[in-house]
Amino acid sequence: MGKITIAIDGYSSTGKSTIAKRLAASLNYIYVDTGAMYRAVTLFALQEGIINESGQLDEAALVDKLSEIHLKFVPNQETGRSEMFLNNKNVEHEIRTLHVSGFVSKVAAIKEVREKLVKMQQAMGKDKGIVMDGRDIGTVVFPEAELKLFMTASPETRAARRYKELLEKGEQVTYDEVLRNVEERDRIDSTRTVSPLTKAKDAIEFDNSDMGLEEQFERIHDYAQRVMAKVG
Repeated sequence: MGKITIAIDGYSSTGKSTIAKRLAASLNYIYVDTGAMYRAVTLFALQEGIINESGQLDEAALVDKLSEIHLKFVPNQETGRSEMFLNNKNVEHEIRTLHVSGFVSKVAAIKEVREKLVKMQQAMGKDKGIVMDGRDIGTVVFPEAELKLFMTASPETRAARRYKELLEKGEQVTYDEVLRNVEERDRIDSTRTVSPLTKAKDAIEFDNSDMGLEEQFERIHDYAQRVMAKVG
């Protein structure tokens, strides 16, 4: 079977990364978590005071410092998963907090940030054999991807999943806080001027509100196998 590019887009907390990681592993493909890249830039902005204590983001200051941001995925030898490094420091844990989640959509809406990261993402996938998830993979990063999926679920379902995940990581949060974060991210992602979250015309819409992980994986793996067979 020929190698293809698999683009998985969709709303926050729809399980895109979980499915993408498993799919990549089963196909022996490279997996790229683009959300981690935007989260790392957001963490940098927080660390540098570009997002101040009152939550105001200085866009011009962040653009000025983009050249100081160096991102790379480094495989964890114990888990077999790649982890995000920001300026040679492992920030995989820090970028997954609700605090970072609260600002990532604002940072991701900045034109210069998206341009920098899109170039990096396109370079990573130039040889195909890649599964990449995010918000604009099928529309902007890889508009010619052979398989495009658009993941969706109700805000309440997504908030419940995210709330459980954060509690398991030891974060002190409430369900209402998480639901507000999910809804606000949806609003920003869908209405931003640059690369808004939209379903590509040729993407398969995949609502997993009432679907378990195993069923999701089996159906998506089947989609991939059929497309790969056509490519030859």
